[in-house]
Amino acid sequence: MLVLRLVRTFRPTALARRALVAGMAGAVGFLLLSALGYAVAHPERPDVALSRLLWCAVPLLACAQFAASAARTDPCVRPREGLDAVGVGPARLPLLAALSTALSCAVGCAVALPAFLHLRDGLGDAPLAGAAAELLGGDRELPRAAVATLLAVPPLVAAGASAVATRLRALPSARSVALPGTPPPAPAGLPWGVAVMAVGLAVETHAAGRIASPPGPGVPWPGPLDALGPGVVGGWLLIALGLGLAGPGLVHLCGLLLAVGRPGALRLLAGRALREEAPRVGHSLGVLCAVVAGAPAAARLYETSGGGLEVGPLTALGAAVVVVCAVAAALSAAAEFRAARASATDGLRRLGASRGTLRAAAALRVAVLLVVLVPLAWLVSELAALSPAR
Repeated sequence: MLVLRLVRTFRPTALARRALVAGMAGAVGFLLLSALGYAVAHPERPDVALSRLLWCAVPLLACAQFAASAARTDPCVRPREGLDAVGVGPARLPLLAALSTALSCAVGCAVALPAFLHLRDGLGDAPLAGAAAELLGGDRELPRAAVATLLAVPPLVAAGASAVATRLRALPSARSVALPGTPPPAPAGLPWGVAVMAVGLAVETHAAGRIASPPGPGVPWPGPLDALGPGVVGGWLLIALGLGLAGPGLVHLCGLLLAVGRPGALRLLAGRALREEAPRVGHSLGVLCAVVAGAPAAARLYETSGGGLEVGPLTALGAAVVVVCAVAAALSAAAEFRAARASATDGLRRLGASRGTLRAAAALRVAVLLVVLVPLAWLVSELAALSPAR
């Protein structure tokens, strides 16, 4: 009940983020049910059913990462005197964030279930299309326990990620960059991120090299969910994890680059802001960099296969979930960045900094991030598109 009362006080932007979280969770629930429908309709192909279920881990983790980023910007996770009065102090805010996220995801999954049943002719007199019923295994009855278990996965995973992200939200507040002080230390995750990303690239290129050409003349591909096995999935998950771990270090490096030489006030302002807020925005930017790198790699794999890889509706839905979640998480991190630096910005204005100077510093931050992250995404994409010689 407390969560519902707090949701009613959300601003439209916070409500829009929660609605998007619910929609993404519903899409992930639909994909999980689709994997279940295929497994029930094709009991003779358990390996393919397992591969489809493993592919659902990619949009599931993307949804969880977006839910965690959205939870960090929710008003309900900020300490309030009223919440302290009812026994919800800072130690219980992660639980409140987890309950709020679980509620949003549960609403999305509850909407996805009747949509899935209708498409496979479980509800209504006329299905939308016979192809949809065949794709979703409409001729077999789904076990209810399995349906409930799979639909509970997105809310639980997203709630756990939100609780962890909210607990880690207790970072040092942004200090006014106009006052002297000790520069923020560099994040420690850059070497680990590079190592994990290297392992992911090795796994992905080895797995992709085994499917770089059709299985034989006249033998069609069974589809990307069947042809691209767990090796490709695991490799890209490791790549995304590595870039996510290295993201704060990369953003901190961008701030250091702005301070090279004899920087002026504008470069000092932009560089110090990047170094201070690197832990807040780095993870989301790293995941977005992995998603941007995955698009050219997927296109290169499609060209290598001679057009044999067919992109079905479920594949398109999963890719859309990943892209939307990555972009939305980056925007949520940018909103958190702006809110965290609100006090520092007000202090700079009181000291005489013009709006034009602050906007120029923001544009400079964006420009240096693009200069560093875009070539990195291109390099990762090129390395992921390579296949070992056979």
